[in-house]
Amino acid sequence: MWVSLALFLLGVLTALAAPRLLSRADWVEREPVVALWVWQCAVAAVLLSFALSMTFSASTAWQAVRGQVFAPAPRAVVDAYELGTTGPWSAVLAVALAAGGVWSGAMLGREFSQARARRRQRRCDLLVRAPLLPGEEPGGERLVVLEGERADAWWLPGTTPQLVITTAALRRLKGRQLDAVLAHEQGHARARHDWLLHCSAALASGFPGIPVFAAFREEMHRLVELAADDVASRRFGRLTIALALVELNEDRGVFGPGPDPYGDLPRRVNRLLTAAPRLTAGRRLRLTAAASLVPVVPVLVAFAPALSALG
Repeated sequence: MWVSLALFLLGVLTALAAPRLLSRADWVEREPVVALWVWQCAVAAVLLSFALSMTFSASTAWQAVRGQVFAPAPRAVVDAYELGTTGPWSAVLAVALAAGGVWSGAMLGREFSQARARRRQRRCDLLVRAPLLPGEEPGGERLVVLEGERADAWWLPGTTPQLVITTAALRRLKGRQLDAVLAHEQGHARARHDWLLHCSAALASGFPGIPVFAAFREEMHRLVELAADDVASRRFGRLTIALALVELNEDRGVFGPGPDPYGDLPRRVNRLLTAAPRLTAGRRLRLTAAASLVPVVPVLVAFAPALSALG
């Protein structure tokens, strides 16, 4: 029973500590790709801790589950976990965590089904605004130009991803700015940022009272944009993509006084213009390696009694 409690407490501790540590880190905006990986590892560690805690709690509470989980294990390993000390909280914890797992799966399925429906609707709207010419096939073009008075550009993910840009954006973007916008959107597509956004949205909507999942969703929305900005800036320069962002959003009142729904845009432009130096390759490697070890901790806790018994 103590293993399941230790894993549960480890998941809670990780959920509380990870957002605070990452919010205080001074390297997040300088290395958004590394920050994305660290966030994924932290959330994976939380979910893995709860999943292992559920498994050991169920093994303690019910003989049938114990027989399946510890079927190939030697007798000394089974004794090391002290599964005979059954308490009423084992079944309660196992049922609660199992319900949370089922709810997480349901929320993830709902998020992806809604995303597919939204994507299908947007493609239908796209065909209405930009109908196919004779001989054209649906989804055959990766670049679609729409007539529009508002400067805008976005990537439409899917099996045949498409970049959509309005004629107003073509008129406003000058020189290499258009290439920088295309590189930004292609950065989203190549890194499959839409999967990160869907997974974070599913966890946040399924468990609105858990701060780590709400912070995970907010940071994913922010960091994927910073990562795509960096992809464009490495090819065309920071000034080019910063000016392109200004041209695309100037008419929306983003850079004026007062609150606006695009509050991250001024900070993104300022980040590009200030050009803070990147971390050294060695420090990026150390951060990535350390983050990769975080999900390993609950696995080590789960197997510690078995390793001790076999050793």
